[in-house]
Amino acid sequence: MPHITVFSVFVDDQRAALAFYTDVLGFALKDDVPMGEHAWLTVVDPADPDGTQVSLEPAGHPAVAPFREALMADGIPFTSFGVDDLDAEVERLTAAGVVFTQPPTDFGPVRTAVLDDTCGNLIQLAQLTG
Repeated sequence: MPHITVFSVFVDDQRAALAFYTDVLGFALKDDVPMGEHAWLTVVDPADPDGTQVSLEPAGHPAVAPFREALMADGIPFTSFGVDDLDAEVERLTAAGVVFTQPPTDFGPVRTAVLDDTCGNLIQLAQLTG
C-alpha cells in the first residue's frame, strides 16, 4: 500500500515560504537542493525528521494561480496541519504577527482555525477533541 512521503504547498516565493514555515510555524528544514532558479525545498515536523515532508513548491505553473485564487476567494484552506492545543498555537502565532481568517471554531470532534501563510495560501490548524 502506498504511504504519504511528500505533499506540496504551492508558494509565491520559496525563500519567504521557508522563513515562514520554519521561523514562524516551527517546521524544520529537510531538503534544500538547488534546481535552477528554484529548489527542491522541503520542511518536516522537527519531532519526526524522517516523517512526511512538505514541499514548498514554486507556484509558477499557469494552472496554480486560478486554483489558489478560487480557494482564497472562498476562504478554503489549501491543507491542514494538526496541533495538540489549538488555542495555545493561535495565541503563539498571533503574537508572531500571523493573520487568522477563521478564529478557533468547534466542529464536533475537531476544532479548527485558519491562517494566511503569507505565501498565497490559507492553512488550517486542527485539533481533535473527541
